[in-house]
Amino acid sequence: MGKIKVVIAGAAGKMGMEIVRTCVATEDMEVVGALDLYHVGEDAGSLAGIAPLGVFISGSLAEVLKQTKPHVLVDFTVAESAYKNVTTSLSSGVAVVVGTTGFAEAQLAEFKQICTEKQVACLYATNFAIGAILMMKFAEEAAKYIQDVDIIELHHDNKMDAPSGTAITTAELIAKNRQKHSQGKNGEVEKIIGARGADYQGMHLHSVRLPGLLAHQEVLFGAKGQLLTIRHDAYSREAYMPGIALAIRKIGTYKCFLEGLASIME
Repeated sequence: MGKIKVVIAGAAGKMGMEIVRTCVATEDMEVVGALDLYHVGEDAGSLAGIAPLGVFISGSLAEVLKQTKPHVLVDFTVAESAYKNVTTSLSSGVAVVVGTTGFAEAQLAEFKQICTEKQVACLYATNFAIGAILMMKFAEEAAKYIQDVDIIELHHDNKMDAPSGTAITTAELIAKNRQKHSQGKNGEVEKIIGARGADYQGMHLHSVRLPGLLAHQEVLFGAKGQLLTIRHDAYSREAYMPGIALAIRKIGTYKCFLEGLASIME
């Protein structure tokens, strides 16, 4: 079997450049296309700090798909661009691995519909770090036994959406095993609106955005006389690369919409 031909959307961004380096260093993968709004015309390899690839940043996904005929599009951009990229790629019969967050439910439903119609796969995951997936699984399990929980997610100050996709996914998983109820003292007053965080089925989500952070999350479970803390820290974008590589390898074995890296890890 030949190499998996990969197009990377957002190739001029920090995540995109890391994905370029990972694919180039992986024997069964080949970067055949690169897409971004910036650095158009520059070599994707040189931009990522490695040897030139002869693959140049393009501003047109349709053109890249037509010229390269890839197996997989990997998208780490922003929701507005990613929506167009995902629908264009799936409609062309090219599988998609997307780590961009901030989609509306109607957009995810559209992705599912195109996957069904075109018999092509799309994996949408809010986090590709294996440790983060385990953190979410452990939190889901803990919710069976401890009902009061706060989620605190901390990211760099360039992140556009809040709460993070990972925090929302964690809350959704916890909610499956937790009876919905309000936490804290009845009648409590927020002296500054928002001090208690966002409310999701009675649990609270808090978003921190500061320079120096990358991606961090802790889930606090409180019960009488005890506190259980489940935390994951990503200190570099290398943390996501094994999960992304796994997704690129396995996406071609599916013909449907998949949600969460755990869906292909079992």
